[in-house]
Amino acid sequence: MANHKSAAKRARQSIRKTAVNNARKSTVKTVEKNLVKAIQAKDIKALPELLKKFTSQVMKAAKTGVIKKETASRKISRLSTRAAAAK
Repeated sequence: MANHKSAAKRARQSIRKTAVNNARKSTVKTVEKNLVKAIQAKDIKALPELLKKFTSQVMKAAKTGVIKKETASRKISRLSTRAAAAK
């Protein structure tokens, strides 16, 4: 347990931020999984919408530091290529 008021506050903030970061990471994984399923099923109608949603979520995660910007760019690039090939 923290001995100072400020340390206790930082501990509370850390818990909240960890929860937010884990939720955002989980959302990215879920959207990525849905996009991969659509690519494998060659669901051409759903691909553009899922790709847009995936790009948005990944860049949001990168912007807030949940994942690195290079990782976000790589994920977007690879899945965009796969989506284009599936069309």
